[in-house]
Amino acid sequence: MTRDEIYMNEAIQEAKRAEEKGEVPIGAVLVLDHEIIARAHNLRETDQRSIAHAEMLVIDRACKKLGTWRLENAVLYVTLEPCPMCAGAVVLSRIGKVVFGASDPKGGCAGTLMNLLQEKRFNHQAEVVSGVMEEECGRLLSDFFRKLRTKKKLAKGKHSQ
Repeated sequence: MTRDEIYMNEAIQEAKRAEEKGEVPIGAVLVLDHEIIARAHNLRETDQRSIAHAEMLVIDRACKKLGTWRLENAVLYVTLEPCPMCAGAVVLSRIGKVVFGASDPKGGCAGTLMNLLQEKRFNHQAEVVSGVMEEECGRLLSDFFRKLRTKKKLAKGKHSQ
């Protein structure tokens, strides 16, 4: 198992914690000097806050732990490609590298729809590594949404009786 796979596996564990809470299963860990300094998972539904994405939470926790907003040498591992908000937070916090699992065709801003992380007009760019444990990360999401659709369908069927 590669170092990227080891840390992505930790992000996957965070994603599973999100799913246990009924959240979209997205998890993230932030690594500095080969040590996990922060971990987080989606809490949008739990907190009812649109900014409670795994990446935003893990960046905030790391900044608080380190006492700085500059995370230049840190590596972010996240199970789903960052959205525009999260990609912006990566750039603004100066994270050096982002490793993600599944691509996001509807909102991915690390290469799928656009690449905000390597936009030369910004004063910081992050290295991007995509597709690490992509199948497992993608399966977490597709299984979650399949179960959600089934649950909604069953609930709708009960109401129409």
